[in-house]
Amino acid sequence: MRRRTVLASAAASLLAAPAIAQAYPNKPIQMIVPYPPGGGTDGFGRLTSDVLSEKLGQQIVIRNIGGASSVTGSDTVRRADPDGYTLLFNASLFVLGKYVVASCPYDPQADFRPIAQAGEAPLVLLVNLNVPGTDYASTMEAIGKEPKKYFFALSSGGSAGHVATLEFLRRTKLPLDTVMYKGTAPANADLLGGSVQLFMDPWTALLPLARAGKARALFVTSKARTALAPDIPTTEEVGLKDFNISSWYGVWAPRGTPDPIVERLAVAMNEVGKDKGFIAKCGSLGLVPTARGPQEFAAFIKGEVDTNTALLRDAGYKPE
Repeated sequence: MRRRTVLASAAASLLAAPAIAQAYPNKPIQMIVPYPPGGGTDGFGRLTSDVLSEKLGQQIVIRNIGGASSVTGSDTVRRADPDGYTLLFNASLFVLGKYVVASCPYDPQADFRPIAQAGEAPLVLLVNLNVPGTDYASTMEAIGKEPKKYFFALSSGGSAGHVATLEFLRRTKLPLDTVMYKGTAPANADLLGGSVQLFMDPWTALLPLARAGKARALFVTSKARTALAPDIPTTEEVGLKDFNISSWYGVWAPRGTPDPIVERLAVAMNEVGKDKGFIAKCGSLGLVPTARGPQEFAAFIKGEVDTNTALLRDAGYKPE
């Protein structure tokens, strides 16, 4: 009798799966962006949700819930019904969880279902114009002679820029002190003002400073030069082999979201990544669309967490 019940239950689940996928979505979806409006994650989230809405044939409403390095908004998604109508759009910092925020109430890998990676933004290293040198080699030579005169800005703990800075200092063996900020904007202000002399963060926010001649760019972390600033060399070109760290962005759902809904969203996100209008808009913003679905995205996240937590641990970083 028990075996018949189990088999009947399994058969019912198999029959229900196509019905769930066909019915979803039949009402508006809310996409939580765990940052205030106007920032880079918010802008890319809105661009992605607009095109995803077209592919799903249903309205997607952006809801900004900022606070605690994205923890407040992300936890809202964790506690939401796992029905596919509350999704999370977040940046790579999110997956480090308690390695960055001591009071983080969730495990990013266990408490969320990865849907798809939406895109990435390589980084650029800027230096204040008063730093001696004209290119990477001459600038590094000058800094190496008086390292205690120079300070490296960090936009936030655990960010792609933070991780990249730690790796850069490890490779170059420069004993530079770092200064932690609460965001890219105040770090940019102090870089231009000369309170700090170096800053590495996603090029979406920093390239305009270089193009305007307000700071000097030493390299980009992409594998090829960017058309947005073709005169800036890559890390490979300046001698930093396999140094291709980027800030990346993705879509998640709460744990327990049914497989058919995850698959429906993943298929739609794959279509978003191939959309010509989306690709063109990303290019104008310095963003690179990516096409990692649930399984590949989960494996990528695990690799990112393993690598970046080791860097943070070796640097003695303590979550706040």
